[in-house]
Amino acid sequence: METELRGNITSISLQNPSLFNTPQSSLSGALNGCLGSLDGACIEKLLLHCASALEHNDGTLVQQVMWVLNNVASLVGDPNQRLTSWFLRALVSRASKVCPTAMDFDGSSTIRRRQMSVTELAVYVDLIPWHRFGFCASNSAIFKAIEGYSKVHILDFSITHCMQWPTLIDALAKRPEGPPSLRITVPTCRPSVPPFLNVSSEEVGLRLSNFAKFRDVPFEFNVMADPSYLASTEIMPKESSQDFHFESLLNHLTPSVLNLRDDEALVINCQNWLRYLSNIEQKGSSVQDSSLRDAFLRTVKAFNPCIVIVVDEDSDLSAPSLSSRIATCFNYLWIPFDALETFLPKDSSQRIEYESDIGHKIENIISFEGLQRIERLEPGIKVSQRMKNAGFLSVPFCEDTIGEVRSLLEEHASGWGMKREEDHMLMLTWKGHSSVFATAWVPSDLQDKLCLDLMINDKEM
Repeated sequence: METELRGNITSISLQNPSLFNTPQSSLSGALNGCLGSLDGACIEKLLLHCASALEHNDGTLVQQVMWVLNNVASLVGDPNQRLTSWFLRALVSRASKVCPTAMDFDGSSTIRRRQMSVTELAVYVDLIPWHRFGFCASNSAIFKAIEGYSKVHILDFSITHCMQWPTLIDALAKRPEGPPSLRITVPTCRPSVPPFLNVSSEEVGLRLSNFAKFRDVPFEFNVMADPSYLASTEIMPKESSQDFHFESLLNHLTPSVLNLRDDEALVINCQNWLRYLSNIEQKGSSVQDSSLRDAFLRTVKAFNPCIVIVVDEDSDLSAPSLSSRIATCFNYLWIPFDALETFLPKDSSQRIEYESDIGHKIENIISFEGLQRIERLEPGIKVSQRMKNAGFLSVPFCEDTIGEVRSLLEEHASGWGMKREEDHMLMLTWKGHSSVFATAWVPSDLQDKLCLDLMINDKEM
C-alpha cells in the first residue's frame, strides 16, 4: 500500500516553508513538490530523509528534518499528524544514541506504560477488530477441529492475556454432545509489549475457571513451568527484551513439562506471537544453527497437534534496513490510526492510549537494533512459507467460520472487510488494504493419515 492511496488526508501547512528555500538546505530536494503543505507522501519522504541522515551521522540534517516533523506532529491531530508524533518520538530516541549532542526536541521521554484491568482489556480488544478478527476465526476453526474429542488441551501463545477463550468456552458449553474437558496452558513469560494487565496469569486462569464452572465446562488452567525463569515480583515486565527468555522457553517445550496426554486433542494457538521469536539464525546455540522461530515450529509439530493457528499482522518489518522499516511501518500502521478516526473524537483518552500502544511498537521497530529489536514481523505469505518448510499443510476455514467473521465485522465501521488469500488464508482489511491474517495448519503427516483414512472408509462403503 502506497501512502498516496490512503484516500482523504488532511494537508498540513508548514509554519515556515521558506526554511527550505535557502541554498544551504538539504531538505529542499527531498520536499520537491511538497512545499506549502505536507500530505502522507511528503511526511514519508521526510521520515526517510531523517533515516538517511541518521545512517550517515549527520546531526545537522537530522535536526532540520525533525524541526519540520515537530511542526507537523500532534497527538490530537488527524491520523497522519498523530502517526507522525510517534515516528518522531522513535527517531528522537534513535538519534539520541547516534548523535546525542544534536538532540533538543520534545517527545523523547519514555512512553508511559499503563496497566489495564480485565474489564478495560475487554473494551480494548473490542475497540477495532484488530484482535477480535483473529479470535473469531481461530475459535471457529478450533471448535471444528476438536469435534468428537472429549478432552482438549490448548497451548496458548499470545499477548492478549487469554481474552480469546471465554467465547470458545461458551461455544463448547452449547455443544450438542456436551462440552469436552478443557485444559489451557500458557507460558511463564510473555514479550514485554502492550497490552499490559494489572493481574497475574494465575489470576486470569482463576477467572477463566470460574467462568467455565458457571458454563459447566470441565476446566484446568496451567502456567508452564520454567525453572530457569526468575519471575519478577513486579507484575509489569521490565523494558529489557531479555525478560522474554526465548531460548529458555523453547527448551521447556517438552511433553513432560507440558504434561501432554495421548487422549487429548492438542491445539497450538499463536496470536501475534511468532514475530517475537527471533528470525535470526542462532549459530552455536542449542537450536542448532536455525532461528528460534523455525525451531519453535519444528518443536510444536513434533507434538502432533490436531490444529495449529497462526494469526498476526500482515506486514514485513523484519528488514535490516532502517529506511525500509520506516517506509513499510508508515504505510502499514496508518490503518489503526485511520480506523480510530472514524468513531472516536480527537481528544479521546481511549484513542490516545490505544495509539500509545502502537507507538510502543513503532519505537522498538525504529529505535532499536540487534536483540533489543523484538518487533520482527513477517507478512502472511512469508509465514505461510515458513510453516510449509516446517512440515505443515494449510487447511481451509469452513463457511461457518467465514460467516462468523463477517458478522463480527458488521459490528464495526464499514471500512473493515475480509478477503481470502493463498494457502486458505483469511485477511482482515481496512478500506481494501491488508491488515491482519489468520491461518490454520496441520502437520503434513497428519494430513496424509487423514487422507488414507478417508480412502479406506470410501472403499468400505
